Amino acid sequence: MADAASPSRMSRPELLLVLVISLGSFMAGLDATIVNIALPSIAANFQAPTVLAAWVLNAYLVVMVSLLLFAARLGDIRGYRSVFLAGFLVFTLGSLLCGTARSIEYLVIFRMVQAVGGAVISALGSVMVSRYLGAGVRGSALGLVAMFAMLGVALGPVIGGYLVTAFSWHAIFLVNLPVGIVGILLGAACIPGGAPATPGGRMDLLGAVLAFVTLGSLVLGLNALQGGRDLSGAVFLLVSFLALVLFTGWERRATSPLLDLSLFLDRSFSVQNLAVLALQGGVSGVMLLMPFYLEVVQRLSTGTAGALLLALPVGNILTAPIAGRLSDTLGSRRPILAGLLVTVIGLVLLSTLAPASPIAEVVLFLFLVGAGSGMAFAPLNSAVMGDTPEDARGSTSGLLRTMANLGSTLGVSLSMLIATAAFGPKIAQVAAHTLPPAELMGAFHLVFLCCAAALLAVLVLVRIAARDVVPDPSQVCEPFV
Repeated sequence: MADAASPSRMSRPELLLVLVISLGSFMAGLDATIVNIALPSIAANFQAPTVLAAWVLNAYLVVMVSLLLFAARLGDIRGYRSVFLAGFLVFTLGSLLCGTARSIEYLVIFRMVQAVGGAVISALGSVMVSRYLGAGVRGSALGLVAMFAMLGVALGPVIGGYLVTAFSWHAIFLVNLPVGIVGILLGAACIPGGAPATPGGRMDLLGAVLAFVTLGSLVLGLNALQGGRDLSGAVFLLVSFLALVLFTGWERRATSPLLDLSLFLDRSFSVQNLAVLALQGGVSGVMLLMPFYLEVVQRLSTGTAGALLLALPVGNILTAPIAGRLSDTLGSRRPILAGLLVTVIGLVLLSTLAPASPIAEVVLFLFLVGAGSGMAFAPLNSAVMGDTPEDARGSTSGLLRTMANLGSTLGVSLSMLIATAAFGPKIAQVAAHTLPPAELMGAFHLVFLCCAAALLAVLVLVRIAARDVVPDPSQVCEPFV
């Protein structure tokens, strides 16, 4: 972009750049969920125990969450174009290796390779939008990226189910190859070059290791608690806490920290990041429990339940670009507050569902949760990135993706823990259809109300502490070269 002023519509080069970033977000989101439905086929193919097969999913999640901050800092130092394209290449090669794996152990290792590329793709999307697009279109661009990311997450089980049925589990990985090749070629043609954001900067390797241990142990600990392994879960959570203490102490002294902790002294910055985590956690809790409601309580088929669940991502997809555009013209605060409020209303309405509730009500309530989260998420990203100093935008982009992915993990784990705490080990009998629907609904209602209460508290914090980030039309962005 050559003009000093920031226009209100994206140019063709800017649209192509956003398309590349969106393709990457779609792939990273798709591969976070596409494996779930294929795990039984993978376990049967390799004659592997369920616990080992689950690591095909867990390994991706642990590496993905743990490397986001590292990937963002690497982009600051080495340049976003080269690092992003390298991440796309690693993700594509990892997909090829996964699709041709000869054992379950190799598949787990190759999923970790794939996650390294996924972390780079996810971490650098927001910062490239902020660096190369002007303030007048930043919200719109981030809305499109958020829409594609949610579309990938939502379509993962649908696409995965079709590919496994029509071909085999290998296809869920090999389907990434054409998309990855297109993304790499298009990215090489349209992502601007230029000097890195912090040329000559040093990588905080100790900070990266401590962040990896902190987040990786947290994910492992939550998964262990969710699986009923209380002792190992407690050990992992203790390790995570100790690593966090060490990480915080080191980052305060490091000359080139992985994450500038002084940013959290800004109440607006802290509250908006907390809102990203809570919003993603609430949506993940809904997506975890609603299949049980539809299949176990309503007695619907898996295919029908999957189709109905699309109401949530459809709501997100419809509102995210609009909310991003509104944040470009009206400021970020009002779309964020409106989105959080709509999400809370949707969660409260979900808590009123009965075993015989009309399907139309279920679809409407899911749509409201999706529409509200889409309405808030893009303006939150735009506000955080727009309110961050330019030399810290790389680490902030990684932090945003870390908060979103960590929110998903917390949402799943805490939802199961709340349901288990309410009804004890009886909740494990759900798969056998032995719990009365009314009793089962009580657990769901409690989880939905807890999610609504958490988001309501965040809404109040945003109302009190968050600044309204209004785009400056005279802001100059990095020119395309």
